[in-house]
Amino acid sequence: MEQVLANLLVWLTAIWWPFVRCMAMLSAAPVIGEMMVPVTVRLLVSLVLAIIMLPVTQGQIVAGIDPISVQGIAVTLEQAVIGGVIGLAFHFSMSVIAVLGYLVSSQVGFSMAVMNDPLNGTSSDVVSALLSMLAIVVFFSMDGHLLLAGVVGQSFKAWPLGGGYTALLLQTVAWNVAWIFSAAMLLAIPVVFSALVVQLGFGFLNRVAPTLNLFALGFSVITIFGLLMLGQVVRFIPQHYIRMTGRVLDMIQQQMVPHG
Repeated sequence: MEQVLANLLVWLTAIWWPFVRCMAMLSAAPVIGEMMVPVTVRLLVSLVLAIIMLPVTQGQIVAGIDPISVQGIAVTLEQAVIGGVIGLAFHFSMSVIAVLGYLVSSQVGFSMAVMNDPLNGTSSDVVSALLSMLAIVVFFSMDGHLLLAGVVGQSFKAWPLGGGYTALLLQTVAWNVAWIFSAAMLLAIPVVFSALVVQLGFGFLNRVAPTLNLFALGFSVITIFGLLMLGQVVRFIPQHYIRMTGRVLDMIQQQMVPHG
């Protein structure tokens, strides 16, 4: 019986650190890390991934490390940081769609139309919620969940358990936050430009005929033009999302290559 318990402790120790990395990645990843997915689901998926990764991680377990010791806690925090950074990198692509929704809503006049967001448990505008739903469909259509599993599997080869990680990983992910706003603004330019042109046109018309009440008419026209331009932009969102996900993969792949 004591031998069985000893072997069980070894297996639990072997599963614990891969489980922490997988759980941290899934908690920060898009769609799967949202509040609409129960925590128990993420726990079960992380446990399954940790068991599947045993052939890769079995030889990396340093013998004699107690998970409750100071060294074990340091290794646990290390796995949480690596998994969280990888999941956060993939979350950037989804954040671009959310920022795009906020930009479009502010220009079209839908920022006042606020609804409860079941994804984050907060309130958001209608356009952001609709675009987020579209991004979720694209995420699963491109097998994003399998992509996350493949990346976390490769991460165990690039950053072995207990082997540490370079600060360049955190620095690269932090610096790539800037392209979230640039990519969102690139998609929102047609809507912003059309709203600006309509506003300038009504501004000149108001100077010509100041007695006309152009506020109510201008609001309706801007909304119609904004929706028409948004309908044109939505067609390119799936391609743009896939391209941004490819950028994230390239960024992570560059960090996985050993630097001499």
